Amino acid sequence: MAKVTARTAVLRLDGGSAVGARDSLAAEEPLEIRVGGRQVAVTMRTPGDDFDLVAGFLLSEGAVRGREELARMRYCTDNRHGEDGHEHDPYNIVEVDLAPGVADPTWSLNRTTFTSSSCGICGKSSIDAVHANACWSVAEDPVRVTPDVLYSLPDRLRERQKLFDSTGGLHAAGLFDAAGTLLCIREDVGRHNAVDKTVGWALREGLLPLRGMLLAVSGRASFELVQKAAAAGIPVLAAVSAPSSLAVELAESSGLTLAGFVRGRRANVYSRPDRVAAPGVSGQ
Repeated sequence: MAKVTARTAVLRLDGGSAVGARDSLAAEEPLEIRVGGRQVAVTMRTPGDDFDLVAGFLLSEGAVRGREELARMRYCTDNRHGEDGHEHDPYNIVEVDLAPGVADPTWSLNRTTFTSSSCGICGKSSIDAVHANACWSVAEDPVRVTPDVLYSLPDRLRERQKLFDSTGGLHAAGLFDAAGTLLCIREDVGRHNAVDKTVGWALREGLLPLRGMLLAVSGRASFELVQKAAAAGIPVLAAVSAPSSLAVELAESSGLTLAGFVRGRRANVYSRPDRVAAPGVSGQ
């Protein structure tokens, strides 16, 4: 199994002094995803929770809707040599067999080249593609979240980031209930991978759609992260940093509550503020 961290030599500078030292780095390796024997994606990720990552990725791309559609996932351990004749790490390839009757995806996506197979040539077509592939709606989810719970999510997420403590270089995504109880946390060098690992865990546990749940992420909120939350049926997404304009547009059109700059006791709620606004709050 591939390692999640690596050690390297560094020259550590501190004011006017310099000393040789060792440092821990977050591992980053390619993961090839194959469905029905065909490569559909290659993503750079931190090894670990790979089956969750694959399940979440296939969900967000519209290839599967629940765990019953995943017949089997396995590492490619039977053949250590690729078509080019070079030896490969068998734990960097996951092969997926879908259940009988579930069509193999016709698309192919390489995350070193594209952001999402649902993206079109403009923002509107990207949003339309997400809605066309939606399994369920989050707009009618009646969940309510107090501001205090919203404020608490980043700290609760950070407290459980074990790999970040040793490397300082990983994103995190956490799934919470409306009371702020952490159900699952995943870390990765890629924020989209961290979210895929989190919703993939929920898919494999048979928890979808994630009605009444909250998703917290350690970085910014991009279009892709809103897409993934909506695909899992999550009605609330909270990010430590800023959202993008297209992320806000998608959240608004999906009926998803999107909060950004959730730090300390402050947050900006960009869409569906009725789920979190305190009594007496007035609009602009």
